[in-house]
Amino acid sequence: MSTLKNPDPAKLVVGCIMNNKADIDKLFLLLEDLLGAVDMISPWLGFAYTDYYYKEMGSPLYRKVFVFKPLIAQDELARIKEKTNGIEDEFVTDGNRAVNIDPGYLVSSRFILATGKEYSHRIYIGRKIYADLTLMYSKKKGFQTLEWTYPDYASKTMISFLSKVRNKYLMDLKANRGKIK
Repeated sequence: MSTLKNPDPAKLVVGCIMNNKADIDKLFLLLEDLLGAVDMISPWLGFAYTDYYYKEMGSPLYRKVFVFKPLIAQDELARIKEKTNGIEDEFVTDGNRAVNIDPGYLVSSRFILATGKEYSHRIYIGRKIYADLTLMYSKKKGFQTLEWTYPDYASKTMISFLSKVRNKYLMDLKANRGKIK
């Protein structure tokens, strides 16, 4: 029989897609109010990997990734996805979203995204939300993509950014043992 133990807290990572960069200031304030202080922010990243969002959000699209200071319990991801869906609603015009928000978390061995869409590799985590194993971490090779990894999360730019997030997470974990938001 295995000995049960609490999982390590995780680093909250929130990716946002939008076509109007001017929305970023309002979005930043809403996310910080909901999730705590921001620790790291990616540069603007172009988002031309799919036209999936074009009809609803227009084009061109851009992604910005926010990383939050407070470490979270891994089982909070579904609740956080519900709340970020609420923020998306604040950016709806004429029935169309102007912002897509994808929360996830990073731990030393993997990067997980929350989604409302079921698929074979996604695990149901409650509240109508699934956890998508997006990247796995190997000591020898760093972050590794999987056959279903979204192309933007498989990009060298994103993997480089998430590698920096992982380094910061490991420092935070050591400094904050036992402190979970």
